[in-house]
Amino acid sequence: MSRDLSWVLNDVLQVPGARHAILVSADGLLLERSSEIGRDEAETNAAAMSSMQSLSRAVAPFVGGGGGVWRQTLLEYDHGWIFLIAAGSGAYLAASTAPDVDMEAMSFRMQQQVGALGRAMSAAPRQSTLSGS
Repeated sequence: MSRDLSWVLNDVLQVPGARHAILVSADGLLLERSSEIGRDEAETNAAAMSSMQSLSRAVAPFVGGGGGVWRQTLLEYDHGWIFLIAAGSGAYLAASTAPDVDMEAMSFRMQQQVGALGRAMSAAPRQSTLSGS
């Protein structure tokens, strides 16, 4: 059964300046995309985001103190930003924005949605109960 996770992306895009959002599996597969980005472009970016989180984790010791746990990667370009964060076990949330986005608001909104996503994905499946005789 496939879950509709578009609500996570739609909420992230409520931040003024947010453009696109994708939910990516650890192995680079596209799990969900916002409606503003085409499937082919979303799949290409999903593969790239998977590689980006892997690189970010690999260079964690560069910050010193053993590096700690990777939390977020920000990439700056002439025409905007890419935010990449962990979205639970084996998934990542990536969003692209305009250059003038409120970075704190964007990061906060993404963290909120990751929390909501984690709760939604970890809900225990229903089990039928058998009554005894």
